[in-house]
Amino acid sequence: MCFRGCAKGLGYSLIPLAMCCIVANILLYFPNGETKYAKNLTNFVWFFHGIVGAGVLMFLPAAVFIRLEHDNCAGCCGNVACGERCAMLSSVLVALIGLAGSGYCFIISALALQEGPYCMTGTTWEYPFANGNGGYLKDHSLWTRCLEPAHVVEWNVTLFSILLTLSGVQVIICVVQIINGMIGGICGPCCCGQEYSMKA
Repeated sequence: MCFRGCAKGLGYSLIPLAMCCIVANILLYFPNGETKYAKNLTNFVWFFHGIVGAGVLMFLPAAVFIRLEHDNCAGCCGNVACGERCAMLSSVLVALIGLAGSGYCFIISALALQEGPYCMTGTTWEYPFANGNGGYLKDHSLWTRCLEPAHVVEWNVTLFSILLTLSGVQVIICVVQIINGMIGGICGPCCCGQEYSMKA
């Protein structure tokens, strides 16, 4: 129960994170809250990293982690403790899926922040900060190079930073569950021996 209770808490924490990632990714399609620039968005927006990677995909590990407290794989040869070990070890596989999704979002967000937004700089649409290795993030005076959409640099930096942070937290949660699931699956009955003896 001690390891499964931990997994349950991790599962519940993934839900609001995933929902926030979905919202943040959707907002990226509407620079400055406007719809007329839908055809002039940074390429990284179309990777759906917040909607799919750190969003919808994360509901799978969240659901599995939450159900672990009541899941024992229907027992293992009639042995409840063995069944609970099986459930904990299976959660490691699901955590790896979550790790892949959140890691994907983290990487795409980092690349998008480094490249900068796609914007109108005068007569053409371009990536004015693409070759600056993210230097524009420290030098805010460069942000005026983007004329349209209005405040697109602030918009992109804020939302991609949110996605970067939230997906980073998801990565940590999935890694914690991988460790938790392996320990709980390998030596759960030993570490929680008192509880199993009480059940017996």
